[in-house]
Amino acid sequence: MRSTALLAPVLIGLALAGPAAATNYNVSDAEQHDSWHSVVLSLGKERHFRALEQTSYSDSILSVNYSAGVCDLPWLEVRVELQEHQPESRVANLVPGDLRVDHETIHSGMAEFITQRGDRGFYVNFYLDTQALLLDEMRSGETLRLRFDRGDEDYWFMSFELAGAGEAIARAERLCEAAG
Repeated sequence: MRSTALLAPVLIGLALAGPAAATNYNVSDAEQHDSWHSVVLSLGKERHFRALEQTSYSDSILSVNYSAGVCDLPWLEVRVELQEHQPESRVANLVPGDLRVDHETIHSGMAEFITQRGDRGFYVNFYLDTQALLLDEMRSGETLRLRFDRGDEDYWFMSFELAGAGEAIARAERLCEAAG
């Protein structure tokens, strides 16, 4: 299902949220899947395929990302918009994080908070031993919940709608595999 009227905010958000953070990618082949979208990002010969949800928060995007040539190694990322452009690229923090779809498995791992020089966002990349299972659960779940433990019982919680995630993730993966 295509909806160009609804895609304008997605395309703007994607211009800010390329896989290499501050790099602006060309966005093409966008398709809506309920609350999710799937798109192709390109820059020269570089190709990435993204399934994303940006309706749960006005300042945050959840994405599942695939890169041509390594389609079997997708990564999960959250981008949060900041007020100011960042002065440097750095790992701002590495904290324990838990992710859970509905009442399924609690996936514990590490969440790396990254800033990129010149970008107005920070990125959270997840390191999970059970990421394949998490993605399978996301495909058929209703809500993804995240908890970050910033220490001294300082928790940060987020939740994302999963309606359409299965179709968007499957399409991003298919597009990646077709790119060879």
